[in-house]
This record gives sequence, structure tokens and C-alpha cells, in this order.
Amino acid sequence: MPHLIESPQNPHFKRWRALLESRGMKKQQQFLLSGRKTVPEALVRYPERFQALLFCREEQLAGLSLPSELALYQLARPLFNELDVIGTNAPLLVGDLPELAQADLTQPPKGLELICSLGNPDNLGALLRSAAAFGVSRVILTKEAAHPFHPRALRGGANAQFTLELAEAAGGQDLNTAAGPMVALDARGEPWSDFQWPKDVRLVLGEEGQGLPADLQAQRLAIPMTDAVESLNATVAASLALSTYYERYRRR
Repeated sequence: MPHLIESPQNPHFKRWRALLESRGMKKQQQFLLSGRKTVPEALVRYPERFQALLFCREEQLAGLSLPSELALYQLARPLFNELDVIGTNAPLLVGDLPELAQADLTQPPKGLELICSLGNPDNLGALLRSAAAFGVSRVILTKEAAHPFHPRALRGGANAQFTLELAEAAGGQDLNTAAGPMVALDARGEPWSDFQWPKDVRLVLGEEGQGLPADLQAQRLAIPMTDAVESLNATVAASLALSTYYERYRRR
């Protein structure tokens, strides 16, 4: 039988509400997953990652594969709506936040590694989806990056977070001390059509608006395009680069 929760003062509800922000996620060490497609898929492919399922109407459970050990909580409609910030009107999953490994950039890359500083969780989620699609070996998040398990990042990632190797750049590391080849996207760089991608390489993606550090010592590549726009969205630009690398090495 599901546990019924009707009061906003309920300690479970207060804990789940905190998961809507990165600060609360880190404190509680949990995250919320929503989505009409992502929740059913996660229950089938990654059931061990989740401890509870939240819903407000029993018909929302129709067709879901529910592990016997998964705790069920039925929330009053106003409480459920407060947690369902994306407005999916579908059940929500509560999972334990995985601990991110610390990446030592003084070690050379293996395959294509992506160093990311995107602070917008929507953009980060979309980028992680592309990273999974194009076989990125590891995503290394800088301190400026949004949390990859933020609700909005999870929405954009479409469960990519559960397939990728995610890591944090160890505190205080200067990117210029990183070992191995490193490339970055820059409108003033050389045309990337002339660039021979190494098999083991790191691609650096700067913060939105601020771009790349001026002193970054990396091979800078420019995406050929018309002058109809000044620049591309960082996620779009990175996805094009990932696709180019994937096309080069998947044939081998």
C-alpha cells in the first residue's frame, strides 16, 4: 500500500522539495527524476538507482514496472504539482545521488573527454545527451558547471546521466597543466575541417557568455558557417564537434 502524504510539513515532502535545487540535492544526497518517457525507461533499465516513486493518482501507475522494494508515496495534488516543476503530470522517482569521481587532468585523456563549464542545467542536460550519443568516454565538470542531476539537467539529458562516466575537475587544477592534446571551439580559431582529431583528446567547453579563458593553451577550432548569426549555442557547437570526432573513429 502507498504511503499517503497530504501536509506540506511532512518531513518526506520537505526533503523532496529541497531536491529542486542543487544545494538541497547535495545536502540530502538525492535527486528527482521526472518525465513521461524517462521514468518508465529508468525503472526498467536502472531500478537499483531509485528508492521511491511519487504520484498523486493511481492511474499514473498504469503500465509501470515497479520493483517490489520501491517505496510508493501518494501525494495530495497541490504537493505533487509543487514537485512536478516541469509539468509532466507523470510519476516522479527519488534516487540516491552518485558520488562523482575526481578527475586528475595531469593524466592523459583516454578517448574523447569533454571538459564542461556550462552553468545552465538545461544546456548541460542537452550536452550530456549528445555526449552519450557520440561516445564520449568521460565528461569532466568544472566548478562553474551546473549539477548534472539537477531536475532540468535530467530532463535535457533523457537518462544520459546513467550511461556516462561523470567526474569533477579536482579543485585548484589549472587547465593549462592538463596532459595530452586539448582542443576548444573558438570563432577565431583555425577551420576544423583542416584539423586531424587525435584519438585521445580533451574538448573544452567554456561558460555561456564568458567563453573560454583567454590564457587557455589549447588548439582552437572554428566551425564554418554563414555570417547570418554571430555564433552558435554552446551545446549545438559542441554537439557538432562530438559528431565529427565520432564519425572519424567509428569507422575504425
